[in-house]
Order: sequence, then C-alpha cells, then structure tokens
Amino acid sequence: MDYTHSKANEQLSFFDTDDSFLKIPSRLEGFNNSSTEVRRTVSGREVFCFHGTLGLVEQDRVCPVCGKRMHINKHRNLTLRHLCFGGSLSAVSFDRVQLVCECGHSHMQKVPFKAEGHQISVELYQYTRDLLALGTFTLKQVAEVTGLGKNIVKDIDMARLKELYTIDGTRLKRPEKQARMLAIDEFKLHKSNIFATHIIDLDTGHILWIARGRKKQVVYDFINHVGMDWMDSVEAVACDMNSDFQEAFEEKCPWIQIVFDHFHIVKYFNAQVVSEVRRDEQKRLNESGFKEEAKALKKTRYILMASRSTLQAKDAKARAGEPVRRSGTVFPEEPCFRKEGYEAKYDELLRQNRLLFTIDLIKERLALAYTRTDEVMMAEDISSIMDICTASRNSHLYIFGKLLSNHFEGIIAHATYRISTGKMEGINNKIKVIRRQAYGLPDDDYFFLRLFDASRKEYVRNPPSHKFRD
Repeated sequence: MDYTHSKANEQLSFFDTDDSFLKIPSRLEGFNNSSTEVRRTVSGREVFCFHGTLGLVEQDRVCPVCGKRMHINKHRNLTLRHLCFGGSLSAVSFDRVQLVCECGHSHMQKVPFKAEGHQISVELYQYTRDLLALGTFTLKQVAEVTGLGKNIVKDIDMARLKELYTIDGTRLKRPEKQARMLAIDEFKLHKSNIFATHIIDLDTGHILWIARGRKKQVVYDFINHVGMDWMDSVEAVACDMNSDFQEAFEEKCPWIQIVFDHFHIVKYFNAQVVSEVRRDEQKRLNESGFKEEAKALKKTRYILMASRSTLQAKDAKARAGEPVRRSGTVFPEEPCFRKEGYEAKYDELLRQNRLLFTIDLIKERLALAYTRTDEVMMAEDISSIMDICTASRNSHLYIFGKLLSNHFEGIIAHATYRISTGKMEGINNKIKVIRRQAYGLPDDDYFFLRLFDASRKEYVRNPPSHKFRD
C-alpha cells in the first residue's frame, strides 16, 4: 500500500493497486508521507509511524538578520506524536533541516504543525486541551486516551488555565462581573494543618480569589487585587465566625455588612452544647445512682440534635413500612425497617430532664429567628435565647449565649440579606472530589487554577436523557 499527501485539500490518501483509496483528514501542512510502519511500545500499544519529508518554505531560507538566502547545513530527524487511531497511537517522523547564513546566523526549519514546547502535533495538543476543558476527566484518564505522559497533560492543562484566568501567566485577572454579595471560607489544603481560603461571588458561585492561609492577609490581598472601586459595590459578606475575616473586612471596607452563617451557628450549638450537655447529664445521673435514667440517654445524640419536623418525617416513613437504606442499597432479602417512635422518645427525654427541655426551647427559638425578615424581630428572638442561656446557669449554654452576644450584629443581619455560605460548602465538596480523583495535587498553583475552572462549570442536577426517536 502506498501513502501520498495532497497539498491542495490537505488529505492523506491511502490507495492500493486496484485504485481504491481512503482519505483521512490531515492538517500537517508541508508533510509528504512516503512510507508507514507499525511498531509496538514498551507497554504493548500499537503505534502507526508515518515517515515522510517536510517541504522547505522559501521564507525559511531568508536570513532575518541580513536578508540573504541561507543554505542547508545539516538534517536532523524529528518525530512528533499525532492523533490516536482508536486504541492505536500514531507518530509523524521526518527530517528537519538546519539553515545557516554567511553572516553567521543559523536556525532550524519551522514546523507549522508542531505544538510549541512539546514534541506533539498541534492537532493532538488541541484535542488534549478539549478533553481537559470538559472537566470530567482526570489527568490520568486524558493521558490514557491521548497516549501522552501525565506530566505533559498537566503542562497542557496548566497553559490552558493560565490563558483563561491569568495575565501573562503570572497575575490573576480581575473579576469581569461586579459582585454584590460575597462569601469567604477556608478549606484544608493538605493532610497536615495547612489551610487555604477562597472567596466567591454568591450570585454566580465563581471563585474570585484563593490563597494559602486563613488570616487577615488573605482578605487584604483580595481587596488589593480587585481594587477599592470594585469593593465599593459590595454590600455583604457571608462567613463563619472567624474573627480574622470579620476584622479584616471591617477595617478595610467598613460599609460591608458581615453576615454569620446559620449552618455554623447550628453546628456549634449541636457539637458544643447539645452533645456536651447530654454527656454531662449522663455522667451526673450515673454518679447520683439513677442508672435507668442515664441509660435512657444512650444513643440519643441524633434525636436531640434533629428538629421535630425531621423526627415526625422519620416516624411517617416507619409507619409506611419503608425499609432502611444502607450505603444506598435496599436489601429486600433481609429487610430492616425503621421503628416508629422517634418523636415519642424525644418528648419523653424532655419530660425527664429540665435542661434538655431548655435546649429544645432554644433550638425552636433559633429556628424561628432565622425565618424572620425583619432585623428588629430577629434581634428580639436572639436576645431571648441569650437570656435563657444566662438563666440556665449551665456553662455550655452560658458560652453559647456569649457567642451570640459577640456576633449579634452579624447574626441578625441575616434577616436583611438572607445569604449563607451554602455555595461555599458545595465548592468545598467539589474540592475534595478533585483532590481524591487526582490522589492529591501537590502543586498549589495548578490546584487553585483547577478550582477556578471547576467553579465556572455549569452543574445540571439530573440532566434529561436524550433518547433517539423514530
């Protein structure tokens, strides 16, 4: 079988003695295929190696220094990886000439289809970029599809991300859209106690800034990056109760309202109040000789933390005979059904223990407070919770009351702005998935750019299936 290349239509034609031929699209301008051989790599993959010649363009013969005609000094063989044929790899091999001028200048012949900085064709380079841009493949998967090394794929992705989100590959681009509401949160960067902080636009969910650390300097650097003219239009920032973030924004942009996230307050209440009070009460009852009452508090942590509506929903499912799902799988051969009585168990605990009844009252008041759309009414609810905590004379409740007092303004601001760090928690989950799929990403700069890109991917929950119709 013979192989020829038509420069007119840039097609690689395959034909044999009976004049049948197959045209494969090729944009290898100037390359003339003369022979093809099949090789095997060390891993056992098949490689189609296309040997040929590269035509010398007259512009390459002109010396850029003196303008005289250059002559060929020597030939050097060059092999470029090309697009795969199914599971088989392919490569293009040809001689590249070195040109020398009388003035002493020399340069190698230009290869129009060679990707800059890599020994691969432009087509393979672009195909790799397209796969990476989808955001659904890991570096290892793209490397297996394209036949390239994992480090080469990473370099290609790094160049792609820098083009999108940086200026000259060094400075991060300013946000294109003006944001009204921001959110800030930290996440664990590596297994050790090394954290990073990211700031997002709550309207779009786009990450605007990522930096190592979780101190004031992160906020200062972000403000310097976007500029005070951009910050003038920001109205509020949702965050957890990290005092460094609050103080940094109040110091640089005092007009911005800090809004403390509802989730973090409830999480603190459950972990530091409900859990600790239950443990202390169980210990006190055991020491006082009330063994049965102490035993009744065992395995009640979830019941005490859950809302009444959640307990009622679980009782309704139990009455309907819905089986318990374990790891997302139902075991019909060994049915395990929910037992009714969550709400009754909860009411019994409240009747037996005055302190638990107080916690339930605070939990209901707190849930009511976060339904308010008027700061005055929400302030009254939070103030009543603080009074209950003080009157209880319990150390855990007293500390929670002080927490509400110290963050009072940022808590009641939720009635006006109605924002939270919910989108941040979703991004944090995405961060864990990306890091787990890659088995860790030690290059922080590349990891941060990956997160920038991931936050801009549109997420469709349960996308509709496209079926073929007759």
